[in-house]
Amino acid sequence: MRVLLSNDDGVHAAGLRTLAAAFEGDEVWVVAPDREQSASSHSISLHRPLRMTEVAPRWYAVDGTPTDAAYMGLNLVLRDARPDVVVSGVNHGPNLANDVLYSGTVAAAMEAALLGVHAIAVSLAAPPPHDFTEAARFAVALARRVHAAAPPAPILLNVNVPPGPIRGYRFTRLGRRDYGNEVIENVDPRGRKYYWIGGEGDARNEDIPGSDCNAVQLDGLVAVTPLHLDSTHDAMLQEARSWTVPGYIKEPAP
Repeated sequence: MRVLLSNDDGVHAAGLRTLAAAFEGDEVWVVAPDREQSASSHSISLHRPLRMTEVAPRWYAVDGTPTDAAYMGLNLVLRDARPDVVVSGVNHGPNLANDVLYSGTVAAAMEAALLGVHAIAVSLAAPPPHDFTEAARFAVALARRVHAAAPPAPILLNVNVPPGPIRGYRFTRLGRRDYGNEVIENVDPRGRKYYWIGGEGDARNEDIPGSDCNAVQLDGLVAVTPLHLDSTHDAMLQEARSWTVPGYIKEPAP
């Protein structure tokens, strides 16, 4: 199996090294950001050139975002030999619920899926110190399952692994979590205001049966959540088709 790995914690991150070592016997390539890029979401560099450095055989560092790294990996490094699966991670911390909207780890996997390759984002849902061994082993087993009997269309899976030995896994839906909505204002030594956004402390998770948050944090299970690249709100679309906007002609749906 040919595997492309990436992440948002940087090309030298411990989670990435552990993941690469776990793919024993497979053809492993790594294209990852040259530094930590957490919470970069699906940002892509369109207004400046990128630089890429080979830091070891089949290991490349890109001075850009996780999305840039996945794009370069698929459209340059492996453009003539597409990987069977792209795996992003192992992230140093969780990517549960609405974290997926901000996560660079998920964005790298999502870019791969958009480019037509099956992709998995893997995160260790635990505070430091991190032991990535179990998360990496599960990622390898899941990647091999995807490769062995994958559906025809590219799939995107978001995986969160609790700390300690894995006692089971569950297929889940995204939950909801809240970090707070604070803006902390302060003044620098030159008298200019600056701001930190986001709350302090741990996230607050809603108790939603069947969610990834509940699986990981209440039941101690690995959460595997299929994500959809089509963000259309189908129920809202059906309702909106009954609306009229005064002064404008509404065309019927084809």
